Amino acid sequence: MKISLVTISFNQAAYLEQAIRSVLDQKYPDLEYILVDPGSTDGSREIIERHRDRISQIVFEPDQGPADGLNRGFARSSGEVFGYLNSDDMLLPGALARVREAFRAYPASDLVYGHGYVIDRAGDILRRCRSDRFNLRRSAYGNSIIMQQAAFWRREAFAAVNGFNVANRLSWDGEFWIDLALAGKQFHRVDEYWACFRAHEESITHNFHSGSGKGPFGIEQRRLLEKALGRSRSAGDAVAAAVTRVEKWLSDPRNLWLRVRGLFETRSRL
Repeated sequence: MKISLVTISFNQAAYLEQAIRSVLDQKYPDLEYILVDPGSTDGSREIIERHRDRISQIVFEPDQGPADGLNRGFARSSGEVFGYLNSDDMLLPGALARVREAFRAYPASDLVYGHGYVIDRAGDILRRCRSDRFNLRRSAYGNSIIMQQAAFWRREAFAAVNGFNVANRLSWDGEFWIDLALAGKQFHRVDEYWACFRAHEESITHNFHSGSGKGPFGIEQRRLLEKALGRSRSAGDAVAAAVTRVEKWLSDPRNLWLRVRGLFETRSRL
């Protein structure tokens, strides 16, 4: 099973080497690795060049943001299964082999995803990052989370929804899950740890999830709610958000227990 994995990179030289090595060190026999950089000026391109002989394709061209960069990368791909890794994140050893096995075990699934860890700048593990069982209604309220770094999907599913929304510069992955669900695609969660998300103040994800209900982050959250539910926001949505949060824990108590336990685990270095 050929896996096409895209890394988008823009001025993340401090972490890029680790990201690249976490992919190449998988030693997955049928990997197509594509690296997209629209114009880094911090030494990232020199890091990329050092690995040129092991990267399938390098795309050095301007783009309209991360979602556009990903679409450009996948447009050059030939794999059966797609995934992407931001330049400050990492795959865990053996992850791609486990992805292949998951697709073989669940052939009707269009998207398979697992769990991972949140790490800090130095690579120390801060906590577990457990994906939820995906539910479209709960996702509208931010209560059905998929760890993007541990998510992979079939080429046909990506084409069916025309890839990522280029206009979305904050949460293109969250919108992509919603688009797949609206298109009737099948999701399957695997109870394994496949990747790491690096938490730092400059990351888009950090800013999106810490944003208030005002400004661009709040506007984006409201737009995705309306897209997922097929209607305008209403006064009752504040209550619905609280209800869906309780719902997700009641429907998946093991996930809740492991998340709580993870808060008390000792930090370690990968």
